[in-house]
Amino acid sequence: MVAEANQDTEFPTTIAQQLVEGTCAEPFRWLGIHRVGTEWRLTVWAPGAEDMAVLDAQLRLPQAKLARIDGRGLFSGIVPGKLGTEGYRLRARAGDTEWTFDDPYRFGPVLGELDEHLLAEGAHLELWNKLGAHPMTLQGATGTHFAVWAPGAARVSVVGDFNAWDGRRHVMRSRGTTGVWEIFLPDVSEGAVYKYEIRTHSGDLLLKADPVGFGSQHPPETASVVRDLREHVWTDSGWMRDRVSKQRVDQPISVYEVHLGSWRRVPEDGYRPLSYLEHATQLVDYAADMGFTHIELLPISEHPFDGSWGYQPTGMYAPTIRYGTPEEFRQFVEACHAANLGLILDWVPGHFPTDAHGLGQFDGTALYEHADPREGFHQDWNTLIYNFGRREVQNFLVANALYWLKEYHIDGLRVDAVASMLYRDYSRKDGEWVPNQFGGRENLEAIEMMRRMNTEAYGQVPGIMTVAEESTAWPGVSRPADAGGLGFGFKWNMGWMNDTLDYIQRDPIHRKHHHHQMTFGLNYAFTENFILPISHDEVVHGKGSMIAKMPAEGDEAFATLRAYYGFMWGHPGKKLLFMGQEFAQGREWNHDISLDWHLLEDPRHAGMQALVRDLNRLYRTLPALHLRDCDPGGFQWIEVNAAEESIYAWARYGSPVSPPVLVISNFTPVSRGSRRFGVPGGGRWKEVLNTDASEYGGNGEGNLGGVEAESIEWNGMAQSIEITVPAMSTLMFVQE
Repeated sequence: MVAEANQDTEFPTTIAQQLVEGTCAEPFRWLGIHRVGTEWRLTVWAPGAEDMAVLDAQLRLPQAKLARIDGRGLFSGIVPGKLGTEGYRLRARAGDTEWTFDDPYRFGPVLGELDEHLLAEGAHLELWNKLGAHPMTLQGATGTHFAVWAPGAARVSVVGDFNAWDGRRHVMRSRGTTGVWEIFLPDVSEGAVYKYEIRTHSGDLLLKADPVGFGSQHPPETASVVRDLREHVWTDSGWMRDRVSKQRVDQPISVYEVHLGSWRRVPEDGYRPLSYLEHATQLVDYAADMGFTHIELLPISEHPFDGSWGYQPTGMYAPTIRYGTPEEFRQFVEACHAANLGLILDWVPGHFPTDAHGLGQFDGTALYEHADPREGFHQDWNTLIYNFGRREVQNFLVANALYWLKEYHIDGLRVDAVASMLYRDYSRKDGEWVPNQFGGRENLEAIEMMRRMNTEAYGQVPGIMTVAEESTAWPGVSRPADAGGLGFGFKWNMGWMNDTLDYIQRDPIHRKHHHHQMTFGLNYAFTENFILPISHDEVVHGKGSMIAKMPAEGDEAFATLRAYYGFMWGHPGKKLLFMGQEFAQGREWNHDISLDWHLLEDPRHAGMQALVRDLNRLYRTLPALHLRDCDPGGFQWIEVNAAEESIYAWARYGSPVSPPVLVISNFTPVSRGSRRFGVPGGGRWKEVLNTDASEYGGNGEGNLGGVEAESIEWNGMAQSIEITVPAMSTLMFVQE
């Protein structure tokens, strides 16, 4: 018969009341096994249990029976001393039901003193290895360690199906000045659904998803899911070794921007989006066949609202479950690399939504955001703004960038809405914003965060790239942080995009009056490392599709768009197209449905697709079209002022041993026969691209076989050629 545990030492009534009510902020001080004088007291809180026996950890033999000191499930008693040194398990009974479990309050802290120091300093750059939910084995028990930052909380608990979502059961240990709470829960394993129940000092109870959670439930459900990141064995070592040479400014970079939810859907299965694994074959094969060098995904961090396209994330460390598990997303990344494609993710540190389960008022205080709405609330998007000046928040964001690069082998991050972070008065009227410490409008803390992110990313992860979507003339966006820049590798050229799209949408008869909208970008083309983006933002919110922007209809609209793409690929700068633009999607993009792939049955759409494929091929194989994209020495105007004809001509140069390329665009519906242009060298010039070619859906007018240069001075050059420039076309010639 098992002896009743000795009750000589009375358990404090006040503490017992706090434990059963879930208001005790220091449960580890009372629960579990503790030395009391020369004896050991074991206290267990197990709501619903009627009896509690203590088992030997090795033999699982009954050692003692704890006394009920509260009718709601609190048990306590003096037990044999060896249980304090050798460990124990518990056996509970309720009616005819018995169950055995490990006591989470018998385990010591998992986080060490160095972790505490780094967390408090905001310097834990592998934050995800300590916070979040980590399956592990601790003191012989398998389970999951949970840790979360909530310095303003009165107490924090882990809740889930494993404890009937009862926040009184698994109250976490406070790590003092760090503001971090932690607990190891035995027998909780991968796939477990959980949240944190946070009790504020005013007594409110909040249910929050894990800010550093690695998995999530499928929306509209909002809980976090335990995921084990340790098991994947990567197979892309060759790519990771060689990508340093693939993402430099002198390399061809042509990006296919994709929203995974609407690239292609499965009609046979309720028009659901493709999974990560389906994208790993269909999307990857397509992008590779089209000659793109990179795929860029609209944000895939977990987000509650489909209509935000991912730009209002709540789970910064969790790939969205909409398309599969984190493991399956890793397999998608590997498929990209196996196909010689880099993968860029949209990263959104500029704002986050106000959803109750998210980061807003996380512990009952303005923790991740500013308390003052003039600093902490985005009026345009009804979202919250990170407090970039708080060291723990900056640590959270910088570590998140490193997390995607390290844990998922992501090749680049495109940072959304940089301008909204740079300026304190972004989209605000006078009186609606707070100046910086010097009275200026610059957000010094956000600048520091971005510089730190770029410095750490480039310093720690070889071969990666970062890209800024920055819509103003902020200087040095793509210059090193130690030289006063923001430290990005590239910047989207929004000015070029706005000017050229405005021009191309005009009736051809009016274009001569706006001729230099197409040339103005060369005045600043080499001040940054630019990417020329025609992104998703240009085909939503009533802007129409690219083909719908063209002022003409039918064949002339297709001819104009083909000429524009030829102009873009001949222009200095890396390239980016949003999905569907490569085959002239007819309607505006809708995130809820698939692209209109059936349009490829029309030769004009198929011809547009073939053109983009060939543009990518030329861009990759002709050094003159990419080697000096960011170098003014790689560009020379040939014909810049032919406004009446809406003609532009320029030369691109690569290395001393690579041939130059001549690019000519005609943006009128008038063919220009016997038109002469100066060329940077004699010999034969071969026509390698003609957007009016019949295989692209054009009229087939051009200069087959090429043309010999003549010693006729033209455009300030000693040699020139006489060619036909078809209506609405772009031509490319290479010196043989």
